[in-house]
Amino acid sequence: MNNKLFVGNISWDAANEDLEKLFAEFGEVTSARIVEDKFSGRSRGFGFVEMATDEQAAAAIEGLNEKDFLGRPINVSVARPKAE
Repeated sequence: MNNKLFVGNISWDAANEDLEKLFAEFGEVTSARIVEDKFSGRSRGFGFVEMATDEQAAAAIEGLNEKDFLGRPINVSVARPKAE
């Protein structure tokens, strides 16, 4: 298991703090970041959350995948390593 999570289908209105607060109920969030377009600065609709332990990450996937977050059902899964 990995404690870095991919979060997809995030509302355009969400901020990093909103994401961190949502995941905090499942344990310690070490980082929460919504990916932004480098030219416009607008959200790209996905982000990454890193939990302190694999167990907390598993609980967050179980508790949040396909749940409503600011009006949209988010997708939560283990993040895949960046392609070379």
